[in-house]
Amino acid sequence: MRSGPRSGRKANCLAFRTSNAWACEGLAKFQCKFSLVFQVNSSSIPIGDREGESLNKLPKKFVERVASNIKKYQRIALAQQKSDVAEADTVTLIKDILADVFGYDKYDELTSEHQIKSTYCDLAIKIGGKLRLLVEVKSAGSGLADNHLRQVIDYGAHQGIHWVILTNAVEWRLVRIYVANQISHEEVCRIVFADLNPKNEDHLQCLFLFAKEGLTTDAMDAFHQQAQLFNKFTVSAIIRSEAVISVVRREIRKLFPDIKVGNENLSLLIENEVIKRDTVEGDKAKEAVARMRKALNKLERAKNKVAKAVVVDVSN
Repeated sequence: MRSGPRSGRKANCLAFRTSNAWACEGLAKFQCKFSLVFQVNSSSIPIGDREGESLNKLPKKFVERVASNIKKYQRIALAQQKSDVAEADTVTLIKDILADVFGYDKYDELTSEHQIKSTYCDLAIKIGGKLRLLVEVKSAGSGLADNHLRQVIDYGAHQGIHWVILTNAVEWRLVRIYVANQISHEEVCRIVFADLNPKNEDHLQCLFLFAKEGLTTDAMDAFHQQAQLFNKFTVSAIIRSEAVISVVRREIRKLFPDIKVGNENLSLLIENEVIKRDTVEGDKAKEAVARMRKALNKLERAKNKVAKAVVVDVSN
């Protein structure tokens, strides 16, 4: 969308991250703490056989396409950033990247100037004729600002879709939109395009979220769901749970027998002085506690079901 004069400043690019928690920190490493789990029917290449993680498989076609094309477009993106080209030139580049790197059909699945009420979004991605993604593009020489993000979120909300992309070719942001009583959002993934290495397993996982293969296998939703579960709010809720508090109290008494401390006092100490406040307060913290309680209740029901089955078996 055309909006105001172009800024000459460079994008303040960050590393790839997930909603609520930094999952990959550092521009060079992109080290993920967890992985996607999804199924594909095509030929695949295994990646990411790390301790505590599932063996991931990315489509062979996707991996080979990225390896063949990404370096060319990394050079072009950096050249456009340096030259501070017009936004229209960056839109053309983005269409080429979406086609040659991410695998979309340029003529059948990419629509320019998608109309939304009285305005237009730069690009729309349609699969099988159905709108799946909106892409708002800024010139490569411009930094991505909060007002740009609000713009594309507003577009997505009015179109009734959950996912939008904001990019200037150098930086790509994948955003999840929520529409309930009010419109809200989470930035699920951010990549610095020029820093991506097609031989790096974690970088390929980042790229897969933006690719056609990822979109058609709902990789975005799978990744986002896992990101919601593995974050600072969930870990904080677990640490403050009665089970963990009891373990900590037991260890304190074992190491320091003279110290008398109850679970309540220990819980207050952990909540007020050990854990960061932003993981304890607010909607995200409440949601994490609710998810933890739901999981505990599920485990308890399963445990009771097994116990009843044993009793019935013994009585027979």
